Amino acid sequence: MEKPNKVSYELSRDLSLFQLTMMGMGMMIGAGVFLGIGHAIFEAGPGGAILTFALNTVLAMCTAMSYAELSSAIPRAGGAYNFARIGFGRQTSFLAGWMEWFASSIAGSMYAIVFSIYTVRYFGELGFLFWLPEAWLLPFERALAVVIALFFIYINYRGVSETGIIGAIMTLGQTLFLVFIGLAGLYVAFTNPERIMNFKPFMPKGWHKLLITMGFTYVAFEGFEVISQAGDEAKEPRKNLPKAMLYSVFSVGIIYVLVSFAAIIGVKAGSQGVSMAPWEWIGSHGDKGFAEAVSRLIPLGSFLLTLAVIFASTSALNATIFSATRASYALGRDKMLPKFFSKISMKRKTPVMALLATGTIILINVIFLPTKDVASSASIMFLFLFFLVNICVIRIRLNMGEELLYGFIMPLFPLFPVLGLVVQVILAVFLIHMSFIAWIIAPCWIIAGLIIYNLYSKTRVTPHESEIIVIEEKDESENEQVSNEYRVLVPVANPKNAISLVGNTIKICRDKNASIQLLHMVEVPDLFELRDAEKYILEGKEGIVEAMLYLMPSFPIKTTIRHCRNTARGIVSAIREKRINLIIMGWHGNRKDKKFFMGSTLDHVIGRSPCNIVILKDCNKRKFLNILVPVFSPKDDPFALEIAGRLVSPEGKISVLPINGKEKVSSSRKFAANNANNIKGQNIKMIKPETAVNSKNILETVEEYDLIVMSTVRKRSFYKIGGLSPQEAIIRYSDKPIAFVQSAKGITAITKMWF
Repeated sequence: MEKPNKVSYELSRDLSLFQLTMMGMGMMIGAGVFLGIGHAIFEAGPGGAILTFALNTVLAMCTAMSYAELSSAIPRAGGAYNFARIGFGRQTSFLAGWMEWFASSIAGSMYAIVFSIYTVRYFGELGFLFWLPEAWLLPFERALAVVIALFFIYINYRGVSETGIIGAIMTLGQTLFLVFIGLAGLYVAFTNPERIMNFKPFMPKGWHKLLITMGFTYVAFEGFEVISQAGDEAKEPRKNLPKAMLYSVFSVGIIYVLVSFAAIIGVKAGSQGVSMAPWEWIGSHGDKGFAEAVSRLIPLGSFLLTLAVIFASTSALNATIFSATRASYALGRDKMLPKFFSKISMKRKTPVMALLATGTIILINVIFLPTKDVASSASIMFLFLFFLVNICVIRIRLNMGEELLYGFIMPLFPLFPVLGLVVQVILAVFLIHMSFIAWIIAPCWIIAGLIIYNLYSKTRVTPHESEIIVIEEKDESENEQVSNEYRVLVPVANPKNAISLVGNTIKICRDKNASIQLLHMVEVPDLFELRDAEKYILEGKEGIVEAMLYLMPSFPIKTTIRHCRNTARGIVSAIREKRINLIIMGWHGNRKDKKFFMGSTLDHVIGRSPCNIVILKDCNKRKFLNILVPVFSPKDDPFALEIAGRLVSPEGKISVLPINGKEKVSSSRKFAANNANNIKGQNIKMIKPETAVNSKNILETVEEYDLIVMSTVRKRSFYKIGGLSPQEAIIRYSDKPIAFVQSAKGITAITKMWF
């Protein structure tokens, strides 16, 4: 009897652009204002507080654009976890998801604590807590924080629709309250110009304090990250996710600057209870500084602020629980964590076990950690996380830009992610002055993640569509290889081109202590799953066997069969992983897409490979008696001369043609003399052009030769106005055999190898 198909449950797509934007704003407009302003004013002064939020807005926008671009291309639950998986692989992605889970959870703890602090404060002002001894005040605050956390854990269990609607309502309410406070501050400043003196001195403790306050309050801007977690539950995610991120950061930045201005303006110097400068008086109240300032700004200020706190902290708590839950759900979905983390409630369509684990972390932090350390720990974890995302957006754009479908592409790339990287490192370092405990908690969580990955996740993780999968890898050599071998990679597509590649590989690698790595990249159609890759390896295996028969008598051989959705990325990855010195490839000469010089695969390999490259076009002859080496680039031409010397027959000759005009003939002669050792004493001839070489006469010249050996085309800048460059003309119109070469030396090769 045939078994029924296993039923799978997916997250439902219910979140609109408005709900996504409100979710991001709700997570940002929380403890950032109510907890951060008092501390920011105390540390950096009145002007420093304004600049803290203004500069953090700019910094957040830089990272928000990275998130927006990546979320539009990879709209899946998991956020930074997915970005790191595609950009750097399994271990880095696990750490990203691990940090994201903890950062959002600890931020949720902070929002629950802020709710309880301000609510208890207001009830105390009304006299409702007269029965509560002062010694019991802190435990009562924490108990209330536990209750509100449990309530919103239940709301998240109810489902994404309820989560989004309730979050949107609360965020809209808090936004209106804070805008009202900001406008009230502007009105007071306009009607009482003397209050502007509250900003003197502007930065009483020095400009360096900005770095401390920016790091401490940066957690207030991390709400856009929660939007990336909604990739599986958003309507039109490629369009709405980027919009929601950028809208939310810009709106919240303006609100933060307004309310911090209002708080400073709201306190009148010399008024009852204010025996010091207004900014010192606000700062002296620490966590409650913003509340005390607003209570002086407008009638019923404490009441309105309490309402704003209720809306802001609970909507932020709601959003962080959502974000943390989706991060741990993604880890469970891909078997980075035990599978029960990916369990979805059949009735509610929510990841119930991931929610339970997230709720446990939130409650532990609420009960045991001091408020200041909770906020600092959340900030430093998000700084680490955003640092990683800014690296991911650069790496993914460069390595996979042609594979992904982008709904948003940031302008001036890579200016904004690089700026974000630099500032985030500085803020994380200076945050140690605010909380040393945060610098203990964050590294300990990361170390714990590394241990879990290596002991559990590494052997269980599910392959990802973007990954390079090793299907088969063998060492065919009988003799032990020496350590200083010259490693050569030969990608083999099929038996038809294997013999041609092998014959020339033997010539090129003679007299070198070389080992040969034969690589076949399996091409699996996009509509098929990765597990079907083994069905498509037969032709590649035949090509590898053909190549081995010819190469094994002369060289140690290793073979690898791999799969990657993008062949070029798979080849470049193999070059880096195996630390290849030379890659030898074949080219059929036909380009389906005219935007590439030599096709999407070869252009990618040429641009990103950190090793020497030889690309052979129609080089099927056994003997080359007359080889032309056009001199284009001083960097590549010595290597071109070496390859020409290895391919030319003993009785043949090599001709060197300077392309840069008659004035370069003497330098070309010197070039040939300096590199005579590369041609093993072969007959070499210098061609003296009568006129400057152009596309037309070089095409006439190459007709006289058996083989052209020349440097590769790197960029489209070889085009000239009114025609093609000589190099491009040879590629496009010549039917002669060509060996394209590119040498990799110095800092360029090192950069390509590691970055």
